[in-house]
Amino acid sequence: MSIISRSRRIFSIVLESNKNPRLYSSVTANAPKEPIISSSILSDQAASSIPPPPPESAAAAKGGGGQPWSFLKYSIIAAVTGGVATAGYATYAYSLEEVDEKTKAFRASTKVSIGDDLSSFEKFQAMLKSTAMTVPAKLVELYLDLRASTEEHVRGFTEPLSDKLLPDLHPQEQHVFTLVLDLNETLLYSDWKRDRGWRTFKRPGVDDFLEQLARYYEIIVYSDQQAMYVDPIVDRLDGNHCIRYRLSRAATRYQDGKHYRDLSKLNRDPSRILYVSGNALESCLQPENCVPVKPWKCEAEDTALVDLIPFLEYVARNRPADIRPVLASYQGHDIAKEFIERSKEHQRRMQEQKQPGRLWRR
Repeated sequence: MSIISRSRRIFSIVLESNKNPRLYSSVTANAPKEPIISSSILSDQAASSIPPPPPESAAAAKGGGGQPWSFLKYSIIAAVTGGVATAGYATYAYSLEEVDEKTKAFRASTKVSIGDDLSSFEKFQAMLKSTAMTVPAKLVELYLDLRASTEEHVRGFTEPLSDKLLPDLHPQEQHVFTLVLDLNETLLYSDWKRDRGWRTFKRPGVDDFLEQLARYYEIIVYSDQQAMYVDPIVDRLDGNHCIRYRLSRAATRYQDGKHYRDLSKLNRDPSRILYVSGNALESCLQPENCVPVKPWKCEAEDTALVDLIPFLEYVARNRPADIRPVLASYQGHDIAKEFIERSKEHQRRMQEQKQPGRLWRR
């Protein structure tokens, strides 16, 4: 009976399982998948449980040393900019000698003597001070060296090539006056045309002018043109060798975009120098020594040089102590014409003085 009852019970269980297949599948199929399902759930929970890092910490994690490097970079830029600005202001406001004098004490402060009687801390302080001041002092010395070399290089283009452009005058000629002549538009004129190129013309009366005055003066040609142009022109112009010296562009002073004749560099007494030029006041740094004449541009009837000979001969023969006051008395007048008028007036006064009963008028 027991066997029959057991068989019925087993049969009933089988029937129930056939009627509900999910019960069997859940027991048999879901059992091995439990570890996988549980592991995926744990991983999702772990990922969701950790909060994302804030943006600041993420940026710091990416470039942890960016802020110190930026500070150092901008500090270097600021230091260089300040140094350049200071050097520029010093160059504009002070001369090289003034900067050297003002920074002498600062540069000397880097040479700190450390005595043996000092304590260790005092020695450390002295070494620290000397080290901190060494770099700025070296930069100042570098600036002074660079400025000195730059000014020396620039001076070669702007200053005359020497402080003594002419050799010393012979002792027996110390009384002789120096006649400085401009070249272009004074003794000659250079003209360029497309069909023939450059041509140079002599001013009327230039040969007589040079030959007559060479007996009284030391004649010098002073031009702002290159020596390669001046030398061959003067060779052809001065066949009788009346001109003693030739000065070209290298002997001029470059100032405000122009090449000026600097008569103070001639190594001659300025009270005995006359500068004759068609552009005298515009080309010379010593207007008190200028003898202006009309600029010549190929006018055929020009007589300016010949008309000037009497005045220049009179000066050479009478030898005034200083020619500059004499020239100042002719300021605003044509010197050649004014000299003729004064000579006539002087002759008239001399005649009146010789006549009896007439007073000499000054």
